Amino acid sequence: MNSGNDALTNPAPKRAGFVGLGLMGAPMAANLLKAAWQVTGWNRSPSAVRDLESLGGSGVGHVADLRDEPVIIFMLPDLSFIEDAAAGLLDAWRSVPPAPGTLVVVMSSVSPVAVRAFGLAVADASGGKATVLDAPVSGGTAGAQRGTLAIMAGGSPEDFERGRPVLEAMGTSVRRMGDLGAGSLAKACNQLIVGTTTAALAEAAELAERSGLDVEALFEVLSGGLAASRVLELVGPRLAAKDYTPTGPAKFMHKDLSFVLEAADHAGTAVPLARAGLELYAELLAQGLGDLDLAVVRQAIANMEVTAADGEGTQQSCS
Repeated sequence: MNSGNDALTNPAPKRAGFVGLGLMGAPMAANLLKAAWQVTGWNRSPSAVRDLESLGGSGVGHVADLRDEPVIIFMLPDLSFIEDAAAGLLDAWRSVPPAPGTLVVVMSSVSPVAVRAFGLAVADASGGKATVLDAPVSGGTAGAQRGTLAIMAGGSPEDFERGRPVLEAMGTSVRRMGDLGAGSLAKACNQLIVGTTTAALAEAAELAERSGLDVEALFEVLSGGLAASRVLELVGPRLAAKDYTPTGPAKFMHKDLSFVLEAADHAGTAVPLARAGLELYAELLAQGLGDLDLAVVRQAIANMEVTAADGEGTQQSCS
């Protein structure tokens, strides 16, 4: 059996375990298969594993069954899910350590602080034979399907170089941001921009429509000026059409903005927009809209009443 280093640096075999075959994970794993990787997957729902098998991959019944894979990718909703899923894997490594150079790749959006603690747990359980690379992604389900994700990695230069081939099979912009946790911090910054920009566009859409403007026409003219952005290009049409079909559940934005505040507290810097955004997305969750698309923040804003008080508008939730 080849070592983890060999499997990641030699043309063949290219083997990877993949944990979490959901909206993002399934197309990411499919792109690995297209790039001639041998992918063995696990998912809580067996149907997703069967879908992977139909594409040429294989499946396992337990995450611990991936213990001999040279690289194991986790794409689950949060680090707590990853820690639970990986518990059996770490127990297996305590009994029989993995090959030197085994790489655990956390591609979910997780806490920059907590992922470093997870890295220590993996190193301890594996006797230093396995290390963690945090490599969260941006680009949504469309980017996952096309293999054009932006991937922000955190880890040692050696771990990043070992992981680069598997990351480049799923993304077109792959960059090391620093040591472990730096990828998650970069993703938190990304989400700060995406979450607050989407909220600003949603506010503009509601203001425009209630004032008699055509939202599509507004966004079209905005796209030709300084307000143009990738968020406007991709999320704007869903906001204008009030299309909240999930491409990525809005509830995750609340989680991601909480990571921004955690990182800001750790760094000693102010993040007033992130704090306002966290409150807005908390209101969205309170309205029961968390499973819908991020664009549903427009509906959350629409559900907030504006009442006149001494001639000044004050907003109140109607939840």
